[in-house]
Amino acid sequence: MENEVFDIAIIGGGIVGAGTFYQLQKHHPSLKIILIEKESHLAAHQTGNNSGVMHSGLYYKPGSLKAKNCVEGRKALVKFAEENNIPHDVCGKIVVAMDDSELPYLEKIFQTGLQNEIEGIEKINAEQIREHEPFCVGIAGIWVPCTGIIDYVKATDKMVEIARSINPNSQLALNTEATSFEKENDINVISTNKKTYRSKYTIFCGGLQADRLAHKDHVDVKEKVVGFRGDYYELTEQAKHKIKNLIYPVPNPDFPFLGVHFTRMTNGEIECGPNAVFTFKREGYGKTDFNWKDTIDALTYKGTWKLFFQNMQFGINEYRRAFSKKLFLKTLQRLVPSLTMDDIKPGRSGVRAMLLSEDGDTRDDFRIEYRDTSIHVLNAPSPAATASLAIGDNIREMAEKHFDLGK
Repeated sequence: MENEVFDIAIIGGGIVGAGTFYQLQKHHPSLKIILIEKESHLAAHQTGNNSGVMHSGLYYKPGSLKAKNCVEGRKALVKFAEENNIPHDVCGKIVVAMDDSELPYLEKIFQTGLQNEIEGIEKINAEQIREHEPFCVGIAGIWVPCTGIIDYVKATDKMVEIARSINPNSQLALNTEATSFEKENDINVISTNKKTYRSKYTIFCGGLQADRLAHKDHVDVKEKVVGFRGDYYELTEQAKHKIKNLIYPVPNPDFPFLGVHFTRMTNGEIECGPNAVFTFKREGYGKTDFNWKDTIDALTYKGTWKLFFQNMQFGINEYRRAFSKKLFLKTLQRLVPSLTMDDIKPGRSGVRAMLLSEDGDTRDDFRIEYRDTSIHVLNAPSPAATASLAIGDNIREMAEKHFDLGK
């Protein structure tokens, strides 16, 4: 019905939108909610193209939303996966230092992990590294037993399935792109490529399009979302035995990414990556994908150039590696020296959204803001997938505080 009014419309069907739908519907079964997603399936972008890791919370500033939500969200996600037969494995990971210069950073990460109350973490030596990962070479490391892997697409689908089963009047609209948002007698009017929807309240979980959706909702956001593509390689059949679970390097403190690592996926494949390069298309997964609007948007923004200049050498190295299998292999060989060119083959890519400030700051923490009758998730980079159920619960609490959700 064209004049049907939903209690809440959620824009964006990634795992954060799905987790929000699930938490709201679970706590408020009578709410009539619609989840609007522009793609033909859920989890089409960041959720379905990430590394599949359930992060421990090891790296994030104590007291931050990232740290709190990652730890709480991981525990909730593991429980959700166990209850709903979602493919997952709490297999543990090692963080490995390859030379003496990395030891202070390794120690800092360990202390952060202790402050964030990460369960079971321990320092390990070179021999213990080999016990966990026989082909990995390092001088010291951290064993993180609570890190795991999961099928995030199936988790997203299940969250929405359960939410819809709670209230049959709630809906999922796929292939439906929200194009504009207006007010009409205190009701939010959402125009899409298919039809017009009406809701009392709107929650935006737009990921790579978060800033644009905010502007369409007449919210003034000074920062811009800038996309960074991450390319993966996969181990060939002959090399899969060289990786048991997950191996991470000590991240460079001057670069806002965790570095190239090894991940065993729930389907048994072993992925190596990702790198991190500026992408000329926010939703472009090929090395040469290009979109005029996305490119102009990013390159006319001074924050992008500040980030480039602050990380010039790293950026150049990442681009070189993106187009050179030999250089990518060289990076992998720091952790597993026995790998050869025949052991790796090109894999998939993902794009991560980073809300970039005007001074080039990557706005590292999660950012969720309330305005009038809307809530906007403006920044939810990694570990947002791990933290999705906790983020969804935070949004539920914010909605209960600001929206009239009834009983």
